[in-house]
Amino acid sequence: MSWRRFLALGSLLLGLGCLLRACWLEPASLRVVTETLRIPGFPAAPLRIGVLSDLHVGSPFNGLDRLGRTVALTNAAAPDVVCILGDLVIRGVIGGRPVPPERIAAELGKLRAPSGVLAVLGNHDSWLDHDRVRRALEQNGIRVIEDTAVRVRTPAGGLWLAGVSDLWTGRHDLAAALAPVAFDGTPVVLLTHNPDVFPDVPASVTLTLAGHTHGGQVRIPFFGPPVVPSRYGRRYAAGHVVEGGRHLFVVTGIGTSIVAVRFLVPPAISLLIVSAPAPRS
Repeated sequence: MSWRRFLALGSLLLGLGCLLRACWLEPASLRVVTETLRIPGFPAAPLRIGVLSDLHVGSPFNGLDRLGRTVALTNAAAPDVVCILGDLVIRGVIGGRPVPPERIAAELGKLRAPSGVLAVLGNHDSWLDHDRVRRALEQNGIRVIEDTAVRVRTPAGGLWLAGVSDLWTGRHDLAAALAPVAFDGTPVVLLTHNPDVFPDVPASVTLTLAGHTHGGQVRIPFFGPPVVPSRYGRRYAAGHVVEGGRHLFVVTGIGTSIVAVRFLVPPAISLLIVSAPAPRS
């Protein structure tokens, strides 16, 4: 075999392997990703935050059985509190089969965390029926906090959880979300579906959590995600972002939107272990 044929065959096999991974192996996978964050304003004792976002139940490889596995893996990770960041349902996903939000919420109602399960909704939820999705969650013991805040007790101490409604389809009223917060030294975690609200988040918020981007769903080696649904491009695509002393963490989520493809951005349940920075010696 000539080197040209060998190269062509190798390129073909590599392309087929990437296609197999992107269209099947990776979208069908599921894992728990643990991230350790050291953020000023949190207590020294670690707080375990389970984060679920962009479930998109009904997208390919992502039915109620997968949701049941998601719930089981989240519970096994033993979070102190679980935060759901929206887009439970699908609208217009190629090859998807819509699942009623009532069935999704019934499965999510099996989540267990000593400090509670709280949620905000996303654009897909509003495109379907915001009030219906919210009602389904609340009927299953999940507290929806949109444009308001609540204080909870955790094993690490008190915690304010504030929620902002979706940037595209809701009021996204930061002032209303933070109005109940006492700002008494207790850490404040802000939940939002879309990370594009982050430039407007005040420094008094200790940590902002967001989803929506799916990490771009596809990441090209040495280049990054070619498409990110954000007005800021890749700036808030995924992971821990620090700007002006303010902290944001963007999770890559579990389901898929538009096309059921993921490449080098596997579906993930995020477990954030958050505490204060270590004291300097």
